[in-house]
Amino acid sequence: MKLSITSWSFPLLTLDEVGAVARAIGMEGLDIGYFYRSALDKVRLLAEPEAYGREIAARLPLPVSNLYHLFGSSPAERNLALPDHRAENLADFRKVLAFCKAAGALTVFILPGIINGAQTRAQALNETAESLKPLVEAGQEAGIDVCVEPHVHSYLETPSLTAEMCTRVPGVKLALDYAHFAVSGYRQEEIDVLIPWLGHAHLRQARPGALQAKMEQGTLNFPAMFAAFRQSGFAGYVASEYVHQDYFDTVHDDVMSETIKMRDLFFAWRKA
Repeated sequence: MKLSITSWSFPLLTLDEVGAVARAIGMEGLDIGYFYRSALDKVRLLAEPEAYGREIAARLPLPVSNLYHLFGSSPAERNLALPDHRAENLADFRKVLAFCKAAGALTVFILPGIINGAQTRAQALNETAESLKPLVEAGQEAGIDVCVEPHVHSYLETPSLTAEMCTRVPGVKLALDYAHFAVSGYRQEEIDVLIPWLGHAHLRQARPGALQAKMEQGTLNFPAMFAAFRQSGFAGYVASEYVHQDYFDTVHDDVMSETIKMRDLFFAWRKA
């Protein structure tokens, strides 16, 4: 396994500045997306994906470890639980995959969708599964793993429902952030059942009621998590994802200090 960092961890830095910081602190990859000063040019990505992907790969001092793609301008717009946008989402996603291939990213992650209108969770899951199947097939054709991130405020907020989604969409992977389950009170061993579908991971400390916590104030056991990943045969990137955002009140931690704690913990575990 290798350690990367999310570009959106530092919202006031440009992409080049995040790359320089990530390299300086010993990170091994950089997760990129469409947010804050480090945002990619999404319009250009969809217009000339191969050229832009090659440019990004040449420009950054670290490998591109993952792309976070959002179909619309928010988690709700064109979300996967809405059936009306499947054709345009697939058309855009083929361009996203071409960008990833040119940039050297072997994984891309997307969100599962939300409850739309009067949908039940089961109905939302049905729609997401049907939306995902052609996206995953396109990813397999391109040699890119398509990962879904279960998250708070989506409908995919339980390990059991997440496992059901994975069984219904052959080939789909997870961008697994234990914090999105721990905040709701799930124990780590209850989240571990999702590891067979692991394609990418986000790392930050958490506890019931807190999506993000200082390393010493959370309940997640990271050495146990890393060992479980290794035992499953996972050899991809795990990304430090401490953030400074309004989302779930994740504005109170020193992102750099917590990132360094996670870096030191991971490298000490890997050396051991």
